[in-house]
Amino acid sequence: MFDLDRWREIFQSISKNKLRSVMSGFTVAFAILLFTLLFGVVNGLSNTFKEAFADDAMNSIFVRVWKTSKPYKGLQTGRRIQLKNKDYDFVKENYESKIEHLTARIYRNVNISYKNKQDNYNLRAVHPDHQFLEKTIVDEGRYLNDRDLKERAKVIVIGRLIKEDIFGEKPALGKRVNMNGISYKIIGIFSDDGNDNEERIVYMPVTTAQMLYGNNDYISQINVGYNPKLNLDQAIAFGNKIERDLKKKLDIHPDDQSALRVRNMAEANKGVGQFMGILYVLVIIIGSGTLIAGIIGISNIMIFVIKERTKEFGIRKALGAQPSSIIGMVVQESVLITTLAGYLGLSFGTYLLSLIGNSLEEDYFIKDPSVSSGIVIGATITLILAGLIAGYLPAKRAARIKPIVALRAD
Repeated sequence: MFDLDRWREIFQSISKNKLRSVMSGFTVAFAILLFTLLFGVVNGLSNTFKEAFADDAMNSIFVRVWKTSKPYKGLQTGRRIQLKNKDYDFVKENYESKIEHLTARIYRNVNISYKNKQDNYNLRAVHPDHQFLEKTIVDEGRYLNDRDLKERAKVIVIGRLIKEDIFGEKPALGKRVNMNGISYKIIGIFSDDGNDNEERIVYMPVTTAQMLYGNNDYISQINVGYNPKLNLDQAIAFGNKIERDLKKKLDIHPDDQSALRVRNMAEANKGVGQFMGILYVLVIIIGSGTLIAGIIGISNIMIFVIKERTKEFGIRKALGAQPSSIIGMVVQESVLITTLAGYLGLSFGTYLLSLIGNSLEEDYFIKDPSVSSGIVIGATITLILAGLIAGYLPAKRAARIKPIVALRAD
């Protein structure tokens, strides 16, 4: 129940002992300030890692090939490895239960012209699943589909910036452009959360590219989106199996790291997760240590204060005050000081993070350093517990003093 008289006594005690109150709260305020800044910086690092992978699905596996660096089965070093449709089909048929999305890629440079506008861009010939692996956002029209592949349709999906370069503010959907001397219909316009280069890419059916650019079944790369039900260790093991099986199929030495490379996002996710986990543990240890030091400091100050108020407590007990009343008053004062000081530290820390956020991103690639609501709630609960601990023990000791002993105290 709210006791107005008690609160008046608490505020009178604080106002009469300003220096003591300020020193009591300073250690907690500093602890929460440090805690907030450290967590903000770690969250900023986490945001940086998330942005780095923003334009790729987190469950992606990329299979690339180059030249052999080791002889194997009588085959010489420097042999150029070439992926083909049958390798794509091999992955699709053998790992169907572990695959959510699958696409091949073919890379080319193309020149796009429309009326008096033209420019050079990167082309990726892909399967329809590529949209999900690349996190492509279709703003207008549609993406490639299975019918486009089957019919080897001369259709393309262009990036938002290509549309601006070639068409400006005019509509581009449905228009035909000349690309390397061949007419293609624009069926979609997309945007991408990656950098600007990602929005200056042209997508077309992989079968169309194979027919028009080489009349072969070659592919440059295989991208796999593994089943999200797999945990990180299972996903890493799956990526390793794909690498082993493809090396065996393509007659590549098992230890040859040049001829075939598999980049598994699960490995990156696990590494980032472990790194961030260590940082969070360090922040918790440092912040908790500082907070504990603050609690000890407040406890010592409260012990000194209670010693000064020994006669006062003796008079209160002589007049009939219950020990619980004295304990409650001291604990409330301690909780009030720690909560106010902690709130000031939290507010100042949040303000500093917002103040230096842009410079941290520009100079140290720490993006949007901030403290989550969960951390704020946890810090608030910690503050209340800290105030209870700091005030309860010396208050309980003071409440046990006999009135006659308290009145004789110097």
